[in-house]
Amino acid sequence: MSPPLPPRELPDGLPPGPRGWAMTAIWLAMLLAVVDSSIANVALPAIARDLHAAAARSIWVVNAYQLAIVVSLLPLAALGEIIMFRRVFLAGLVLFVFASIGCCCARSLPELTLARAIQGFGAAGIMSVNPALVRFTFPTAQLGRGVGLNALVISVAAVIGPSLASLILAHASWPWLFAVNVPTGIAALLVGSFALPSSPKSGGRLDRVSAGLNILAYGLIFIGADLLARPHGAMAGATALACGIAAGWRLVRRSLPQARPLVPVDLLRNRLFALSIATSVASFMAQMLAFVSLPFFFQTVLHHTQVETGLLMTPWPAAVGVAAPLAGRLADRYPAGLLGGFGLALLGAGLFLLAGMPVHEAATGIVWRMALCGLGFGFFQAPNNRTLLAAAPRARAGAAGGMLASARLTGQTAGATLAAILFETASGGLIWSLWLAAAIAAAGAGVSLSRLALRPAR
Repeated sequence: MSPPLPPRELPDGLPPGPRGWAMTAIWLAMLLAVVDSSIANVALPAIARDLHAAAARSIWVVNAYQLAIVVSLLPLAALGEIIMFRRVFLAGLVLFVFASIGCCCARSLPELTLARAIQGFGAAGIMSVNPALVRFTFPTAQLGRGVGLNALVISVAAVIGPSLASLILAHASWPWLFAVNVPTGIAALLVGSFALPSSPKSGGRLDRVSAGLNILAYGLIFIGADLLARPHGAMAGATALACGIAAGWRLVRRSLPQARPLVPVDLLRNRLFALSIATSVASFMAQMLAFVSLPFFFQTVLHHTQVETGLLMTPWPAAVGVAAPLAGRLADRYPAGLLGGFGLALLGAGLFLLAGMPVHEAATGIVWRMALCGLGFGFFQAPNNRTLLAAAPRARAGAAGGMLASARLTGQTAGATLAAILFETASGGLIWSLWLAAAIAAAGAGVSLSRLALRPAR
């Protein structure tokens, strides 16, 4: 028998024309997945009323989507390495579109919650391999530019989610929130089916035991964090967290001797990769601490209306959209440790200024402080994400992308939980949340700058 042929070396990114089509499919799908993370929040009162459900139970319309994403990101990223990233992406997109139809047709809260969970698994298929597809679409020399543009799309999606929901609900009923996904999803499928880049297949099979442990770890930690944030959920929340941490510890122990583990401990042995993950978690913790506390701060302390609060929150993601593409281009030329440290320092300064803001501050004073936070956050994200992707071998791009998305969700969950605990236990918890967010951002800046002593990935 003749020896097997060596694997075909894939090109370094796609040419400009095909690259544009590929990114169109990637960004359309990401737009859907990110928008649907927040689009249902605005409609919860209407959903609870129409489906004759208690308000507290209706929250699971949001939680089911987030929980499905959290527990499946790393397994789907690993599956992408085995069967190709484009296949996981397209399968996730198909599932997302069909689940959106299911959401439209739901006639009870359990039906809608189930459809949202399935939609979350579809969104996880999109999100888990999104960074890897960006890496295989852009040449290495332009990777920072691609990551910056990717961050711009995600920022735009975060901005338009609540506004789009309000616009739809002003003219139609809540099922239309999910119906609008269908034509956009089909368009992304048609383009992606011919335009998405190929990637090497690692072969082998998905480690089902590790996938199960991952589901237990992330699921129990997510549920435990949610319970801890409730007035009488301390005991149940602590128990769920302890069980989740135990499952996570067992998962890591199982992963240590493996060559291509589901939890990429092989990549975490790289100090540059590990520090970049740590700074990513810190940035999203600071962001979520601020995003949870600022609406309450604006309304209860500064006495702004709901509409004014929405407008005052907008400069942050808008500034991210301005900073991320610029930072992405700079990341192709300058160290991420320097750019990221500068960005997190700006974020910390903006949060510090918000926490110390006078109670009679004019709207313009709030706007420029929020914009400063957004500029810092955007200036950090693109260079950091580029470093995360470049620090891993191309064959492990799926694992790197899965960790990138997991770091975001871990930081956001931890930030939201800390904010809720401070609200319940500390006098002036709103202000303390902002001070804590500023401190975390400042610590993250120090960690980011420490990467300057390490050799950058090429």
